[in-house]
Amino acid sequence: MSRRTRFSQAAVAVSVIALAAVGCGKSSTDANSDSNKSSSKGSSGYTGKGIGLAYDIGGKGDQSFNDAAFAGFQKAETEFKISGRDLEPTDGESDADKVQRLEQLAKTGYNPVIGVGFAYAPAIKTVAAKYPKITFGIIDDEQDKAANVADMVFSEEQSSYLAGVAAAKATKKNHIGFIGGVDIPLIHKFEAGFDQGAKSVNPSIKIESQYLTQTPAEGGFSSPDKGKDAAAGQIEKGADVVYHAAGLSGQGVISEAASKKVWAIGVDSDQYAQSALAKYKDYILGSALKNVGGAVYNLVKSVVDGKPLTGVVRGDLKSGGVGFADTNPKYKAMTDVVAAVDKAKQDIVDGKVTVNTK
Repeated sequence: MSRRTRFSQAAVAVSVIALAAVGCGKSSTDANSDSNKSSSKGSSGYTGKGIGLAYDIGGKGDQSFNDAAFAGFQKAETEFKISGRDLEPTDGESDADKVQRLEQLAKTGYNPVIGVGFAYAPAIKTVAAKYPKITFGIIDDEQDKAANVADMVFSEEQSSYLAGVAAAKATKKNHIGFIGGVDIPLIHKFEAGFDQGAKSVNPSIKIESQYLTQTPAEGGFSSPDKGKDAAAGQIEKGADVVYHAAGLSGQGVISEAASKKVWAIGVDSDQYAQSALAKYKDYILGSALKNVGGAVYNLVKSVVDGKPLTGVVRGDLKSGGVGFADTNPKYKAMTDVVAAVDKAKQDIVDGKVTVNTK
């Protein structure tokens, strides 16, 4: 039966896991080295092969979107004592390649099988229909009603609003920037929230805006060099806080901001806490969080418990599905910024502020 739910508080902790950088191969297995078992059995009697996870463009090691999913994958493996297999994308792949990847996991008996990113939408629809006894999850897309698919979506505009408030309070030049990976509706939500949040602080603030590519295939989410060049251009124009929603490309944004000694705001994961970005962390003001790890963990838990989630599963500020990371001590010391962000969060939760999605 399809049902709507919100993220549990237990899942919120997944978003603060610090992730080490890892290389991107075609596939990898879980840290417990037991993914070759014919089945896994948790305390509830779960008898599936384990968790199947298929990454989006950029793959594991992006320190952002995909790594957030991997954090939930690892947490579920450890807590439920089940195995898992995670598979990498390939450059320039087709929908048929995604179908083959998901079918490989489903046919082997992995349950649930999760596609990380909206690009898996056609493949999930095809494969879920072939394997009705397997629970499928897709992140960042709402499928047509299907009895065995959980649509794990987020109110990204809300966390981006907080990023905009933080940027507008932290800037010394009243000049900030937004860099989106790909010019698509999903990333427009990030920009819309960021702009609205910034203008709630200063209606006349100047905001640079740039999208790296028109399509994912052109590398908008997977090209740090493109992110670096875009950040350099915005900083040269005068922006002293730059927010990215660009996946792996965001590493270039962050490195360029640090080299020019201006603030960067990360996305999806707490990028201040990530070891691969440690040399830039003093210039990471905060991150607009999207609890992808919590979504993955919750879906696995529901399957292990024998009550699989289906339908739309939305994470927002009220449920802890999105938020703003405040782990940088420099940010915590900026009491006026912290107070403004906290007030904005409460206003959204209380319904006093409705955040734009376009």
